Amino acid sequence: MNPFKRRSSVLAALATCAVGASVVLSGCSAGQVAQTATQEPAVNGTSGKAGPIALRNVHIRANQTTDYVEPGMEAELIFVAANTSADVADKLVSITSDIGRVTLTGGGDVPVNGVLVVGTADGQQTPLSAVEPADAAEAKITLSKPITNGLTYDFTFNFQNAGETTIPVPISAGEQPRREEAGAEAGGSGGHSGGGH
Repeated sequence: MNPFKRRSSVLAALATCAVGASVVLSGCSAGQVAQTATQEPAVNGTSGKAGPIALRNVHIRANQTTDYVEPGMEAELIFVAANTSADVADKLVSITSDIGRVTLTGGGDVPVNGVLVVGTADGQQTPLSAVEPADAAEAKITLSKPITNGLTYDFTFNFQNAGETTIPVPISAGEQPRREEAGAEAGGSGGHSGGGH
């Protein structure tokens, strides 16, 4: 057989295999949801729903310096409530928990297709100017029971239209105290300096 004919038949066979392989491989993902489509962002808190209201990044910020944050201390509840309804606005009426009294200040309105931002999560920018009613909202917890990292605590969110939902909420110590401690260690005589380990 002519070497040129043999080479062209080999190339044709390889091209046919390549086309066949691409069809088979593209069929493997047909109808499948990408793994990243269902992954949650890396945030401190948990999430929940009350009808069309989606609660995101719900967490307690408390500065824990001992085994427990003791009763009588104050902690902050931080979260975002997003209203997915296209025509019904809502309002956060109250939040309750068996670990202490929750006091809401600022606006509680959750506009149509809008959000209510309560507190400011570590590393989060100030809420967009389009969310003006949300930028001053806060939820303070006056603890009646000790709480500690590693556990979750139930909070019930009561919305005017969406009703109630109860979700388990974790503690986040927050970034600021850790940064201050890291700065003090680096500046002190006993701090680490120089390169990595």
